[in-house]
Amino acid sequence: MAGVRWVSGPAIISITQRGFRLNTETRKTAKGGAGTQTLVGRGLRKSYGDFEAVKGVDFEVYPGECFGFLGPNGAGKTSTMKMIYAAAEPTGGELSVVGLDVTRQEREVKRRIGVVPQENNLDEGLKVRENLLVYGRYFDLPRKVVGQRADELLDFVQLTEKAEEKVEALSGGMKRRLLIARALVNDPDLVVLDEPTTGLDPQARHLVWDKLRELARAGKTLILTTHYMEEAARLCDRLVIMEGGDIIAEGSPAELIREYVSPQVLEFRSDPASLKELRPILEEAADSVEEGGSVESLVAFTHDAPAVAERVRLSGIRVENTVHRESGLEDVFMRLTGRRLAD
Repeated sequence: MAGVRWVSGPAIISITQRGFRLNTETRKTAKGGAGTQTLVGRGLRKSYGDFEAVKGVDFEVYPGECFGFLGPNGAGKTSTMKMIYAAAEPTGGELSVVGLDVTRQEREVKRRIGVVPQENNLDEGLKVRENLLVYGRYFDLPRKVVGQRADELLDFVQLTEKAEEKVEALSGGMKRRLLIARALVNDPDLVVLDEPTTGLDPQARHLVWDKLRELARAGKTLILTTHYMEEAARLCDRLVIMEGGDIIAEGSPAELIREYVSPQVLEFRSDPASLKELRPILEEAADSVEEGGSVESLVAFTHDAPAVAERVRLSGIRVENTVHRESGLEDVFMRLTGRRLAD
């Protein structure tokens, strides 16, 4: 699989061959020393009038990490993201990008960041390559450099054959890849991705994931928000979960799962009367029991699923359907917030 290595000199990007695996464990095991962070927030706050959207959060992100901000609507993650890419000024606290103060050095910070917005804001009237050329001129890059980067980036996101087509002719997945290419034109240290695969079909989503993993392997630091738990589990080295303007949990996906939920899950679906009768049996046999989401169900977390299932079988209580699976980030999110991520 092709990877990208960012280098100085005439060759802006060189293509190398790399393989990738799913990222459910953190890749970065050793944090750097003082001054090595790409992004640092200390006591970061954002208020809109009397409403405090972000309530003094702390975080550190290191070079080459993919760091996620997860939370239900209204949790404060969007306000945090806007402060990171200098679209909103912090009300209080400290925020720095590659050692630059976001408040005092806003112009320089914006030159060091690439942003992939949730909504498509490509110029539909221009050709694919022209979108990159025009965007590159905003950073006062020499025409020759912009042209070379445009060609290399189109190759990276597999759009070279579409270079002379109008953007309006591209599929949704192609437009998302072009947005990623555009965010890289200025060779940023930090790339902010706001719901990068929303609305894409599974095949297109996996292709975008492949490209984002290549960027992380090439040393780019990625900041990600997403409503897809699978996306967060596969891409993020570490993440935070926000609720009510606060960070309520932080760690790698695997660390969060180990800390907050048992490793095995049994979901029992039945009528309300049967579930009411079943609950005390599950509470005695399992580590913890919660009500399911939209479906009438009980969710039991346990270290020994066969033993719990056997207790249920011996009870004789009617169960319509039983699902046995491993616990995941969605379970952590539900445990901490009481809501699903898409709510």
